[in-house]
Amino acid sequence: MEDEIHVISMLVRNRSGVLSRVAGVFGRLGYNIESLCVAEMTNPKISRITLVSRANADFTEKIKKQLDRLVDVVEVTELTQRHSIQKEMMLLGIYMNSENREEIMQAIAMFGCKIVSIRQNYCIIENVGNRGETETILAYFEPMGIEELARTGMIALQQHKNGNDDEQ
Repeated sequence: MEDEIHVISMLVRNRSGVLSRVAGVFGRLGYNIESLCVAEMTNPKISRITLVSRANADFTEKIKKQLDRLVDVVEVTELTQRHSIQKEMMLLGIYMNSENREEIMQAIAMFGCKIVSIRQNYCIIENVGNRGETETILAYFEPMGIEELARTGMIALQQHKNGNDDEQ
């Protein structure tokens, strides 16, 4: 059985050690966390943890049962691509010269990226997009010599809180 990508969103009490206990559940069950993003909500007592793991189909039930046992976990939801908005941000540092400058500038425009810093021979490019878009941009710029790279990991929100799948 082939492993699938699972995006889990959790609301947790914003307390010391909560992230460690959540990560411990994944480790005990033998799952790797590929991507992790944690941030406070508008209520500073609650944080949202969004994580990505690759696992088989019964992953969600197993992990949800274990996470629900943790005292500080308020809610656990698996977010599917179809019913959620999933994005990640990437900063990409690349050297430019007279030979590649025009191609880099055209690629930035073509991919809808943003230049956040530029010097005579170096620029930092920002991209916000889904995982596939990010991977495509990385693959395009890699032969040009990516000097530095930083990615946020995935953030995601469920699209339909009212349960009506017909609304877009």
